[in-house]
Amino acid sequence: MRQEENFDNKTRLDKWLWAARFFKTRNLASDAIDSGKVHVDGDRIKPAKEVRLNAVIHIRNKDFEIEMTVTGLSTQRKGAPEAALLYAETPASKLKRENLSVTKEQDHARRDRGLGRPTKRQQRHIKKFTGIDF
Repeated sequence: MRQEENFDNKTRLDKWLWAARFFKTRNLASDAIDSGKVHVDGDRIKPAKEVRLNAVIHIRNKDFEIEMTVTGLSTQRKGAPEAALLYAETPASKLKRENLSVTKEQDHARRDRGLGRPTKRQQRHIKKFTGIDF
């Protein structure tokens, strides 16, 4: 029996998150739901909760935080372009992600020379000055 698009306007949340490619497996999706990282319409829910069209889903993970509105339902995992049609990210969430990406770029900026661990040359000078071997 072949799985098709869900036309009755509801599907399980863990299946939808897997089909929309937010998680690699349904097990990972249900673990995230159980641990409180996924909220639907502001409420903490269970993996078997039925998702309906126009529901607002908030996913918080260590790598990203996203809030979206459900625009399509599917229980079958497809390619990324087709999966992106299942949801629409809210403008506030887009702005927050863009601001976060800018701050992350600055966090990984190069350190100034001389800060942090001493270089090999500096270690030789320290040894010569103090007479202590590391």
